[in-house]
Amino acid sequence: MRYKVVIKEDLEDGGYNVSCPALPGCHSQGDTIEDALENIKEAIECYLESLEKDKIPIPVEPRIEVMEVTV
Repeated sequence: MRYKVVIKEDLEDGGYNVSCPALPGCHSQGDTIEDALENIKEAIECYLESLEKDKIPIPVEPRIEVMEVTV
């Protein structure tokens, strides 16, 4: 399965925070972007396994657009 993730630099503690908007509460982190991506893959796998174990349907990923606005 393919999921979009959002990666944000952690300016206070260093490293990167990453989340998967399609899976509420599915977050992770890493010292580098590569680490963060590997960690969110593991978090997504665990999240999906938990849903399957509890017989909860996997959410359908909503359309996500990231755009820039000028103010």
